[in-house]
Amino acid sequence: MYEKISASKPNLVITKKGVSDLAQHYLVKENITALHCMHKTDSNCIVHAASAKIVTLVDELKEQDVGTGCGLFSVEKIGDKYFSFLTECKDPKTCTILLCGPGKGMLNRIDHNLQDTMCAVHNVLFNPCLCPGSSAMEMALSVQLAQHAKSDILGIEQWPYAGVAEALEPLTVKLQTIKTATDSVLLLLRIDNIVSGTSKKQ
Repeated sequence: MYEKISASKPNLVITKKGVSDLAQHYLVKENITALHCMHKTDSNCIVHAASAKIVTLVDELKEQDVGTGCGLFSVEKIGDKYFSFLTECKDPKTCTILLCGPGKGMLNRIDHNLQDTMCAVHNVLFNPCLCPGSSAMEMALSVQLAQHAKSDILGIEQWPYAGVAEALEPLTVKLQTIKTATDSVLLLLRIDNIVSGTSKKQ
């Protein structure tokens, strides 16, 4: 089997299943690196990056099936884990974004935000239209009116513009501001109670 693989002259073999120690021994002799237990989604990404072709049977493997789009294969250690990198690819159709964070919860949050961002970029590229939501229109008008009142209008004529600008501010923003101020006051009162209680004990 390894003779058929080496006949197609690859430098890297990636398989969905495992590779025995004996097969790895003979492949290393031919200067061929083997990566095993690769997920199907990762294999599809590698195909698009290296211009390769997935072959189900070794007997069907041909030299033209070997991808020549990857310029460099490397293995790097990040933290406690080893990662394989396919870089310097010619005309890649895909890429990998490696996320690093202090914990699994933070990584899940970053991944969720990244997915939302990529979906937004995808939608804008294929359908370049934006529909503002979540009080975005009201907030934009409020900012514009407030800036116009401060820079272009003098005296009491500013008041109607400022009043409309304040009225257009989303209720959620106002509630969040009130909540933040309330939480700050409560925190200060708790600290004051703790300090005063400590002083009385002393």
